[in-house]
Amino acid sequence: MIQNNPALRFPLLLATLLALSACATAPTQQGALVVGQQAALEGEVVSVDTNPWAYDGNAVVTLSTIEAGTVSVQLPARWNLCKAQPLGDVQALKPRDRVQVVGTATAPNEMVVCGQPEDRLRKRE
Repeated sequence: MIQNNPALRFPLLLATLLALSACATAPTQQGALVVGQQAALEGEVVSVDTNPWAYDGNAVVTLSTIEAGTVSVQLPARWNLCKAQPLGDVQALKPRDRVQVVGTATAPNEMVVCGQPEDRLRKRE
């Protein structure tokens, strides 16, 4: 009956498309980082805390990203044990600087830059 009645086909098609579009949701921000996997993000520096380096802890650069929301980037104190190339002057980073980071996700909102030769944290020009 619907196949033979064009007046009913359009509203049915429209209703079907609306129902399907309601099912298509944007990926959650936490979905951008998969624990144990390499990730590459770009974002804006929120804060830089290098104080933990004084007691062999990880420095933390907090980023605001589109892909994963707020992300804590861990920078080990014992950089000589890392496979990644040495970082530039981390203490020169300041809030609102744009950066690119490549590292391994260690939690849904955390990554560490160290384990792979391609890992990095660098300021974007």
